[in-house]
Amino acid sequence: MLVLMSDEHNARMLGSSGHSIVQTPHLDALAERGVRFSAAYCNSPICVPSRASFATGRYVHQIGAWDNAAPYTGSSSRSWGHCLTNSGIPVTTIGKLHYRDSSDDVGFPDQRIPMHVMDGKGDLFGCLRHDMAPTRFQLEHIDEAGPGDSEYLRYDTAIAREAVRWLHEETGGRTTPWCLFVSFTTPHFPLIAPSRHIDRYRLEDIDMPIAGMPDEWPQHAAVNDFRRLRVQTVSEMRSEEAVRVARRAYYAMCSFLDEQIGQVLEALEASGLSDSTRVVYTSDHGETLGDYGLWGKSVMYDSASAVPMIVSGPDVPSAGVSDCPVSLVDLFPSITTATGVGACAEDDDLPGSELWSIAAGHEPDERLVFSEYHAMGSSSASYMLRDRQFKFVDHVGYLPQLFDLSSDPTELINLAEDPGYVGTVQFFERALQAICDPGVTDAAAKADQARLIAENGGEDLIRKVGPQINFTRAPVEFRAG
Repeated sequence: MLVLMSDEHNARMLGSSGHSIVQTPHLDALAERGVRFSAAYCNSPICVPSRASFATGRYVHQIGAWDNAAPYTGSSSRSWGHCLTNSGIPVTTIGKLHYRDSSDDVGFPDQRIPMHVMDGKGDLFGCLRHDMAPTRFQLEHIDEAGPGDSEYLRYDTAIAREAVRWLHEETGGRTTPWCLFVSFTTPHFPLIAPSRHIDRYRLEDIDMPIAGMPDEWPQHAAVNDFRRLRVQTVSEMRSEEAVRVARRAYYAMCSFLDEQIGQVLEALEASGLSDSTRVVYTSDHGETLGDYGLWGKSVMYDSASAVPMIVSGPDVPSAGVSDCPVSLVDLFPSITTATGVGACAEDDDLPGSELWSIAAGHEPDERLVFSEYHAMGSSSASYMLRDRQFKFVDHVGYLPQLFDLSSDPTELINLAEDPGYVGTVQFFERALQAICDPGVTDAAAKADQARLIAENGGEDLIRKVGPQINFTRAPVEFRAG
């Protein structure tokens, strides 16, 4: 089993997803050999909660992984790594995990060049959910975008190199199941890419964001508040050229990531195990990249909450595309099934389902996927439910959103107030209540965050310190230029 994960990869930014500009030949070839899920989502559009949900197969409210200061420690629920290692299947991780610390029992005892949250605590500033101060770091990432080198590029190069070495040297003679989890940091900002990849894109060819100009911005109170707190206002708008430069850098980072993944897949082929190995590619969340006047993640638009999801391997059809809604919690049962572990009694209440049968065409008639957000920039929780046709977003304290993705794939027409969709809204409201009580869960998140703030010096100190640098630093050996 080979699990490949990136960070902040917008699901549209793949050649196989139909993007006419982004060049990702290796991931496109993987999709050609397997099945791409066109309606795949993360379970929280921010790094630490999403990765905790991916590891445990549980929603973030079930494990208290509310924000980037609530890293997975192994104590809230066991991971798929626990399930495999307890069954005698070796698991090696290479690269970003974003848990608390390597010493925690998270089910992954063999961690190679791991990245975890900073200082074992993460970003406490994101726990502040009232009287929030605007932050400028998203604009700074736009301003610095372009060619160059960064600690993330150096780190990902080393991750690919170690994965290639592992496949060459540690798979020989294996006749029993194994799992290698390779986790990259790109295309997460900083928006810096090698010149050789920047040069693959002409600036005049770079497309502009969806509803990226102020007169196009969706006017929803929750989205407007989030945009204001990220200082994405009319007065702070960057020029069209600056936006194209930033988007070109992101596209080039996608191509750089694709190059690293290509090296890993070529090593798998050279090992002679390609035909017998299940492969999954996904990301922890997306990136808005200027869509709707937003940069970063943290919202429920597809730009941020949708993720690429590709599976391949024995008995997986070739060149398949499934529009069945799926999410990262589906990967826990998918990984255990692929390695022969199957379902364990303590995991029989997991919300996800294995993807191999869906990839083979055995799709359920009705399926909902769920995502939630309780972190930086939001004064209250947001919850998303998606079926094949509609996406529903509940914002605690605000009016909801409802989009018919079959006719409005860019999510520009909010139908929640349309009398013709009252029944649809009520259906999703009932479905959400069956998963969690929105208000009660919002209050629980804020109570946990207030407690964490008090334990770490109180609000005044955390406000004074301010937000961290807006990306977790790579391991020390990759930070120097």
